[in-house]
Amino acid sequence: MSGADGVVLVDKTAGMTSHDVVACVRRLAGTRKVGHAGTLDPMATGLLLLGVNRATRLLTYLVGLDKTYRATVRLGQGTVTDDAEGEVTSAPGVRDVEEQALHDAVAGLTGAIEQVPSAVSAIKVDGRRSYARVRAGEEVELAARPVTVHAFEVLATRPATAADGTAVLDVDVEVVCSSGTYVRALARDLGAALGSAGHLTALRRTRVGAFDVAEAASLEAMADGVPMLDTSDVARRVLAARELTEAETAEVRYGRGLAPSGRDGVVAAFAPDGHVVALLTDRGDRARPVLVLDPA
Repeated sequence: MSGADGVVLVDKTAGMTSHDVVACVRRLAGTRKVGHAGTLDPMATGLLLLGVNRATRLLTYLVGLDKTYRATVRLGQGTVTDDAEGEVTSAPGVRDVEEQALHDAVAGLTGAIEQVPSAVSAIKVDGRRSYARVRAGEEVELAARPVTVHAFEVLATRPATAADGTAVLDVDVEVVCSSGTYVRALARDLGAALGSAGHLTALRRTRVGAFDVAEAASLEAMADGVPMLDTSDVARRVLAARELTEAETAEVRYGRGLAPSGRDGVVAAFAPDGHVVALLTDRGDRARPVLVLDPA
């Protein structure tokens, strides 16, 4: 399988880092050339997209796709990591949260917002990861970033008592958001908006762009073979398509330009037999290859 190319959809289990998953797929696929299109925290489960061999060159176009998550937010406690893996730093608790107040707070975190990422994150501050600075005892304040929360829906609420006796409210939610959105930061900010604190106790990624977790397989299920989506299938799902003639296909395979596609952004160019040959973008009066996947 070491020569196979494609995108692997993994249903990650809790407790593994994204790097752990990449290492497992490298071993199972028999190749070192494996990369991922966006990480999942160790406590999170769900869809992780991996590129194998030449398909790693497509990962750039998968990283920025919108994502859907199912999550549980615990209102009444805050943690250093904004999720259940960190120590509790505040426990104001919650008694009664009116349904309207909860929905108003969720609405305030929906749409185009400025979000301060979780301090325990992989964002670099003066060359060092933010999480490394926090674990070294430093105070880290990250700048707010523009993100878009397309949908933030409350699915259910459950009063509960935390291990330390704090009265809390567990809120099951579904979030559809742009790439770069921290769902655990949403949990933190939801608690703050309600005059309390909040953190994430469960997170599952169910969708990345046009890819659904229902299509994914667990690493255990890959023991007898790693299922891969063909690069042509992936390109059709992610990018606008341009169908080429045989003559245009030959030109593109040599890295030459074509008549403009007339579309904004990157376009996937397909040979008459249906396989993806290159990715093109209009520059002036020509469509130029930005990536040739099937060179002459």
